[in-house]
Amino acid sequence: MIESVDVPIIAAHVPAYAHPGDAGADLVATEAVRLGPGERALVGTGVRIALPDGYAAFVVPRSGLAARHGITIVNSPGTVDAGYRGEIKVSLLNTDASEAYDVAVGDRIAQLIVLPVPRVRFVPVDDLPASVRGDGGFGSTGYQTGANS
Repeated sequence: MIESVDVPIIAAHVPAYAHPGDAGADLVATEAVRLGPGERALVGTGVRIALPDGYAAFVVPRSGLAARHGITIVNSPGTVDAGYRGEIKVSLLNTDASEAYDVAVGDRIAQLIVLPVPRVRFVPVDDLPASVRGDGGFGSTGYQTGANS
């Protein structure tokens, strides 16, 4: 069993997990917004939390909204630091080129994932240890060139 963490919260609609074992708790909109094609809006959730030191919360898109309507989050994941006490807002983006999307009060618009985040010490060095991947990035593990691609 994974240990639970108490997070003090002020919210009219407390984020809830839809299913046992879900990683993200649903955040709901506290305001109605119409997102035209390609438009974005900062949507309030009414949620304010006090995370314990050593934790951060991440605001991520809901897969159903993304797949069915092209609704995503501009700065995904949005990071909520342990010291932040303001309202969690979601920067929604309508990626659909032709259809508007209406957000109603009470709609589930994002998910909140709370994770432990260790504080790291960045240690300056002259060289990094070798790895199998090396410095390959941005598609280096799945993109092939040549006649067989």
